[in-house]
Amino acid sequence: MKYKMIIFDLDGTLLNTLDDLAGSLNFALAAEGFGKRTTEEVRSFVGNGIRNLVRRGLPSDVDEETAERVFNEFREHYAAHSNDMTAPYSGVTDMLKELRDRGYILALISNKADFAVQDLCRIYFPGLFHSAAGEKEGVRRKPAPDAILALLEKYGLEPGEVCYVGDSEVDVETAENAGTDLIAVDWGFRNRKDLEARGADVIISSPEEIFSLV
Repeated sequence: MKYKMIIFDLDGTLLNTLDDLAGSLNFALAAEGFGKRTTEEVRSFVGNGIRNLVRRGLPSDVDEETAERVFNEFREHYAAHSNDMTAPYSGVTDMLKELRDRGYILALISNKADFAVQDLCRIYFPGLFHSAAGEKEGVRRKPAPDAILALLEKYGLEPGEVCYVGDSEVDVETAENAGTDLIAVDWGFRNRKDLEARGADVIISSPEEIFSLV
């Protein structure tokens, strides 16, 4: 075992959540009289938390009061519809089970709202993660390394004993900031070309490929 802990991103890495995120964003935009965004536009908006997702979906000149109303509409709708069309990517669940069986400490860190992270992990990955956390007050979002560093302290690990797995430029920066190795995946919200341009050196195209790297 090259590593003792493997930390995963959620959206675009383990779960395809794009359609539900787009659905809730467009519901919230329509509620305030704004036009819909395409799924591909929403794909480019995700990665820095739901507040930034909503802000990117709005026209740049929208005032903060309106933006806050749209955010609250989104949050309420997504709380009820975060699992309408969401599903794990093919092979992901079997990969996690195998890694757990092999003795790795598995953790999940997401910029997604923590309530949604906990709900989706309970539905799709029960008992597979030793730790799972979403966006919380008082903890800086990725690409800040705070959540990873807290895990290192909790389990008494050094950065070199940990690998971080994600699908976006935010994840590339997160691993760099925390000093951990990175495995990028190209089946999520960013393609291989985008990941390479952002500095990802190790990129996999199927969950099974991870076993030869960890």
